[in-house]
Amino acid sequence: MSKKNRDKNKKFKIETIEDKWKYEIASELGLLDKVLSDGWGGLTAKETGRIGGLITVRKKKMKKMQEQEQVKQEG
Repeated sequence: MSKKNRDKNKKFKIETIEDKWKYEIASELGLLDKVLSDGWGGLTAKETGRIGGLITVRKKKMKKMQEQEQVKQEG
């Protein structure tokens, strides 16, 4: 990874809910220090896959909660 990209990833810039979750999950998995020092490119494929999988789980939960809330409002 180029130094420019690594430095760009270190800025800890949270823009979307997925970005927020990405940092939260990295912290929960004990990977946040590695991300902050080496950037996202410093993670292994297994580590990034685990983070991505957990983001997907959270998205599904959020969608399900929104659907249930919508049903309550309609009914």
